[in-house]
Amino acid sequence: MKFKNKFLIPKLFFLLSLSFSNIAYADNHNIYETLEIIKNDLKTLERAVYSGSVDVKTSVSENSSLDLDVNSEDVLTRHLLKLSEVEDQFRQLTNKFEEINFKLDKLSSRLSKIQADNQIRFQDIETAMSSSSSMEQLTSKPKKDINEVLPGSSQPQDLGSISYKDTESSENSQQIQSVDTTASVVTETFRAEEKILPQDFSPKKQYEFATSFLKVGDYSTAERAFREFVVSNPDHELAGSAQYWYAETFRIRQLYTDAATAYLEGYQKYPKGNKAPINLLKLGVSMVQIGEKNQGCKMINGVEKQYPNANQSVIQKAKYESKKFECIKQDS
Repeated sequence: MKFKNKFLIPKLFFLLSLSFSNIAYADNHNIYETLEIIKNDLKTLERAVYSGSVDVKTSVSENSSLDLDVNSEDVLTRHLLKLSEVEDQFRQLTNKFEEINFKLDKLSSRLSKIQADNQIRFQDIETAMSSSSSMEQLTSKPKKDINEVLPGSSQPQDLGSISYKDTESSENSQQIQSVDTTASVVTETFRAEEKILPQDFSPKKQYEFATSFLKVGDYSTAERAFREFVVSNPDHELAGSAQYWYAETFRIRQLYTDAATAYLEGYQKYPKGNKAPINLLKLGVSMVQIGEKNQGCKMINGVEKQYPNANQSVIQKAKYESKKFECIKQDS
């Protein structure tokens, strides 16, 4: 019995341990399977969570990048518009600068032409003065009798010889002409000049022909043409206007003394002509410019009194010149 007990107890213990080990093994196996399932679930969950966060981040980054792209495009568009405006303004300024340069070049060329033209005119005046002085010297000789044999009209002689008639003279002293005689000689010389106005033209056509010299700036020729018209047609309806433009040729060349003389002649001869009001005004201005301020101011202020129905532009011009030369203060 004791032997059986000794044999059965270890066997029983072995069976119990085996059963317990099987139970433990089964439990461990179940636990491992459970852990593997949990591990797989955790991996799946982690994968899902990670993929979701990536999608969220990706969507957020894409949205932010889109916003940045939109904002950057707006800023870039504004800058491009500003740049185009600046380019347009710069182009306009460049065009204006080129236009100003072109006008300056044109003005400088015109000034050069005017200077050259004035130089030529001064040379012509000097030539005319020298020729007139030589003409005076030639015409200052006393006039001989008509029946007297003129120099060079004797019988033909050898070259270089002089006839006794050319050197013969009954005068014992040299004659000196007076100022009046000289003036008459100058007047005769002026009338002996070549005619400018076409003789086959009517007075109106001659007046237009003389005016054409003013339009082209040939004031010396215009002076001679208008003077010739006034001398040839003193009673014509355009004579007063021709006298006015004759005086203007002197004023434009700043020959104020000659201009004042011509204006005065027009005022005395044609007081009711079309140019009479402006002629009186220009006479007063010329008198002031040559130093006769009192007389000039009286004439300037007398334009409105003497010609109340004159053109308003002339009356306004007279008021302006009166204020300019302080004629009102002087008269008051």
